[in-house]
Formats: sequence, C-alpha cells, structure tokens
Amino acid sequence: MTVTFYGVRGSTPAPGAEFARYGGHTACVAVAFADRVLVLDAGTGIRPLGRALLGSDDDLFVLLTHLHADHVIGFPFFAPLYEAGRTVHLIDYEAAAWSPIALFDGIHYPLRPGDLPCSVQRTREQPMAFLQSHGMAVMRQAVNHPGGAYGYRVEHEGQRFVFMPDNELGDESLAARSDIVAFCQGVDVLCHDAQYLDDEIEKRRGWGHSSVSEAIELAVEAGVRHLVLMHHDPDRTDDALDLVQTRAQAALDPHGIACTVAYEGLTFHLGEAESLPPDPGSVATKAQSL
Repeated sequence: MTVTFYGVRGSTPAPGAEFARYGGHTACVAVAFADRVLVLDAGTGIRPLGRALLGSDDDLFVLLTHLHADHVIGFPFFAPLYEAGRTVHLIDYEAAAWSPIALFDGIHYPLRPGDLPCSVQRTREQPMAFLQSHGMAVMRQAVNHPGGAYGYRVEHEGQRFVFMPDNELGDESLAARSDIVAFCQGVDVLCHDAQYLDDEIEKRRGWGHSSVSEAIELAVEAGVRHLVLMHHDPDRTDDALDLVQTRAQAALDPHGIACTVAYEGLTFHLGEAESLPPDPGSVATKAQSL
C-alpha cells in the first residue's frame, strides 16, 4: 500500500510563503491499494487529492476521524464528486448524526446532494466490517479529543499504518493510554498529533492535542519503526518545523526510530523498499531547543 499526505495542518489552513514547503492544507491522507483508495479525513487537502484522482478507475472510500471543521471542510471540493457515473463511499463518523453531506444544503454550499453527478453512498453501520468486505483491513481506536474521535490502523500484506491526527496524550477521559499504546504497538508508520511544543502544551490542555515530546514518548513506548508528526499548528512556519524535525529525530535516534515532520507530498510505499521524497525544499535544518 502507498500512503500519501495531502494535508498536514490542524485547526485552519495556513496560506502564505512561510508555510509553503510543508504545506498549508488541513488533514487528508490517501492510502492506495491496487484498485482502491482509502481517504482519511476530508480537510482542504482533499482538493489536490481529488484532482489527482480524476479519470481514474479506483474505488473511493472517504473515512472520517471526527467532524471538526478542519477535517471535513474540503469534502464539497473533492473533484470525483463531480464525475458522472462515479461512486464515492462516505464512511460517516457514526457517533454523531451530522454528516459532511449536509454541507450541500444550498446555504453553506451552493449545491444540494441531488445536483451531484456522482453517487454518494453513505455507510454508518459497522463501518469496519464494510471496509473489510471491500478488501481493506481497518481497525479503529477511540482517542482523547473533544466531541470524540477515532484513530485508524490499516494493515495490508504485513505492513501496518496508524493514523491518529487528533489525540491528547495525557488525557484518558475517552481512551486509556494503555489502549493507545497497544493499538500502535510495533507498527511500521505511526502518524500522530504533535500540534504543540513543550512550552505551549500546558496552556492548551483539554484542547485535544499533543506535544511533540508526548508523540515521541508514545513512539518509543509502542516500539514503532517510523513516527510521522502531523496536525501542525497553523502558526508554525516552515523554519520552525525544520527545527522540530531536527530535534525530534535526535531524540529518537537512540531508539532506532525514524521520524518525519509531515509535509504535503510525503509518501510511503509500504510493502516495498520504503521510499520518501526529499525533505521539504531540501533546506538545511539547524539544531535548536524546542
């Protein structure tokens, strides 16, 4: 399977030159198989993904971690929705009644569902069994985030990828830390929330996010192979993320764990020789305290 990052920001998009190398789109990651694409979250990153999928024969499945705006706002702009004869499977976050298809109400978006040339098939009941029936082994884990959210684990031909973009480590109101660790245990790639730095997190407890150091601690405890830090604060510039990359990798080197600060275009070919694009902009980084 191939995992590609199309949106890596949290809270709001971050346009501007100082965010260009890592990218300003909000959460969206594509997991591609031979003839299927599992889209994890529908932030604004789903727009470039949709353009890449135009004209393809892939079966499309959009799976949501939760319903906060930065994870669903891109859904009406997903280009395959406007292809006649196409089917898009929307696996709703069934813990709530609202669905992003409700954005098509003629008020928040000018179109209504009946105006779409494609067929949107919603799935609410037994979503993991539904994905299994389409050849995708996906498991979920409740995480600690206001309003509730899930993390997902995708397994294919012995390779394991965990997507957990919104989770407050240190909070156990919705999920025990031991359950989070067990869910991530030994995976090949763990993509985890790291929105805040150590000197920021204490003022943001209860907001549903983790610090870089907390994500690193989880990766070590779970014994993952590669940690991907995601859901960057919209004020975190490229230069600041360069520093996060340097310090995080230095902290993980003694444990033999690779680390990448997520950026748009980051790709893992799991099941083959692991392949990564160059660091964003190939800009040299400097070691500095977080």
